[in-house]
Amino acid sequence: MAEGDVDLYPQVFVVDSQANHVSMPSEKRPRWVRSGQKFLLLLIGFALLGLVVEGCFIYSLYRKTEDLSPCKSHPLCKNQTNPQTSGGQGGTILSQVGPNESNEIPIVRPHMEDIQQRPFAQLIGSDPYIGENNEVQWGNKIGETVSHNMGFEEGRLLVKEDGYYYIYSKVTLNVAEECTLISHKVIKDTSAYGEDIELLKSKSYRCFQRPTTPQFTHKEDIRNSFLAGIFHLKSGEKLYVTLENSPKMNPRHTEYLMGAFMIYPGGVLE
Repeated sequence: MAEGDVDLYPQVFVVDSQANHVSMPSEKRPRWVRSGQKFLLLLIGFALLGLVVEGCFIYSLYRKTEDLSPCKSHPLCKNQTNPQTSGGQGGTILSQVGPNESNEIPIVRPHMEDIQQRPFAQLIGSDPYIGENNEVQWGNKIGETVSHNMGFEEGRLLVKEDGYYYIYSKVTLNVAEECTLISHKVIKDTSAYGEDIELLKSKSYRCFQRPTTPQFTHKEDIRNSFLAGIFHLKSGEKLYVTLENSPKMNPRHTEYLMGAFMIYPGGVLE
């Protein structure tokens, strides 16, 4: 064919469909990535295993604590669940606690009948409020005086039942006149030791400081002394209060109090 001639027929290309497909090589991940994934899965597995072991340990510890609980075999807890076995007195429960028992302080709920029968009394100061031997005088039938299963003999509070009592006394003083050492005592009159026993005592040096202003003419400096405690008392013993070096003042009944109420019946706890 001469130059410049135009090819009238287009060229034909034949595709062989039977040729083998050549796959492109896939991109490989670095070795450290594969190792990191395996390590992460291993950590997750250890964490789940730790949770299971911890749960088993907590459950086992709970069971052991429940078995070792003093309330499971302690007579106090049995008496609380079955109050009829605690006896006629609400305090008999405490006597069952031995030296080898738990140091925990149990909650003892006495019977309502037992509470209603426990002795109590409150006396109010009378006029004159100081008698012989600096003994405070009391009245048992004035003001807000009250008494239940306790007596009043020779101006003193008489105990009729053995037990532990909460005892208290309050006196009001006017220390404006002079500086003096005032002594406030609660004393038990008993025949067990041949002499009276001081249960509560307070000593204080009271001295009134007058203002320097000439207009001051009022001589009054009111102070209170309050004593309280828990003591074992026996039937037949008496309680009284002494107030030494007490400045003179006009007593008001509510400013002089002495009282006691039983908190635990029976003899001395061992």
